[in-house]
Amino acid sequence: MASHFIKIKSHLLAQIEDGSMQRGDKVPSENKLAEQFNVSRMTARRALTELVNEGILFRSQGLGTFVNDQRPMSSMLKIISIDDEVLTRGHSYTNRVIFQKQILANAHQAHTLGLETNDAIYQTQIIHLENNTPIQLEDRLVNPNYAGGYIEQDFTKITANRYLNKVAPLTEAEHFVEALLPPTKVAHALSISPQQPCLLVSRRTFSAKGIVSFANLYHPGNRYRLGGHLDFPTANCEK
Repeated sequence: MASHFIKIKSHLLAQIEDGSMQRGDKVPSENKLAEQFNVSRMTARRALTELVNEGILFRSQGLGTFVNDQRPMSSMLKIISIDDEVLTRGHSYTNRVIFQKQILANAHQAHTLGLETNDAIYQTQIIHLENNTPIQLEDRLVNPNYAGGYIEQDFTKITANRYLNKVAPLTEAEHFVEALLPPTKVAHALSISPQQPCLLVSRRTFSAKGIVSFANLYHPGNRYRLGGHLDFPTANCEK
């Protein structure tokens, strides 16, 4: 039952993401979904109910279920501190620090930060919450050569992004985005099932001096979106 239930949710989410269904559109009924996916009506109802509870759909008594999709959306076109992002939406922001420590870089971590294996680096894991709901697990590695005071910061009072941009102003960044099923520890931290797809944004940031940090940012797929708007200059036409 669980696999069919997730399949229905994923199908509806995919239609919303690709624009096939837009806000205000009516979604298929429980009966139609049950017939389409060859499952019980109870399984179809569970998929719709969870999407309603997550704010993606809404029910209108006597009319049916419609697309709502009020998940927060973050832009890939600019980097802002997540507390600003949440507060801009008029919501409350809090976080929980899982750990902050100094470690010795393994070969992969060292290569990522432009250092040598066994060099000392900093690592933090922080859960970011919007209206008391986890929306991001930030797992960050930091080059101490450019942010020596990082490990002493109180990250319940200043975000890692905000602090790093203060001591080593951002000049460029690399982004990689992928969808995946979260590792068990990540799922637990985000209060989701390991079968709930996540959006992973991997980001390496640079200052004028070199590589400052690398972060894996895990987002529950049912609570978060990435998007943006691009403006292109009008080409000058020769007369």
